[in-house]
Amino acid sequence: MKGYKTIIFVVITAISLTFCAMKHEFQTEFPQEIQSVFYQKEKKDSESSVTHFYIEFKKPLSANIKLEKIYFHNQESSLKEITPKEFTAHFYQSITKEDIIMDSNPAKEYGNKAPVIQKSKFDLKSNEAVLQFKKDNKTVFYKIANVLEKPLR
Repeated sequence: MKGYKTIIFVVITAISLTFCAMKHEFQTEFPQEIQSVFYQKEKKDSESSVTHFYIEFKKPLSANIKLEKIYFHNQESSLKEITPKEFTAHFYQSITKEDIIMDSNPAKEYGNKAPVIQKSKFDLKSNEAVLQFKKDNKTVFYKIANVLEKPLR
């Protein structure tokens, strides 16, 4: 009986560990030709900014493809259709910095908040993005390289 418990425990552990190590595989080509991909930074006020991300296709997007999310600069955002050939996403950032009390007396530093470190779902360079979309109800990821920054119009 003890042998069965050990075997079941090992099998359950092995199965659970395989799901923890799953990585997203990128599709090498997008099913439709992309005309351009770029972003524009806009400073809203002294405390916030927004990055507008644009994807333009040569032809209207096929009915069997639905764009879901874009991952860019350690953030994620849903995509919205402007026209059947143009899609956009917006990334909002707060520029305000928290005041940190630094003192030789540790009791005076009580109340300082630990920094929030955002870990991205993907390991990307500053000019790369990942597009998440569904093709025939199957979720697919496509890595976009060389995303250009354009000045605001």
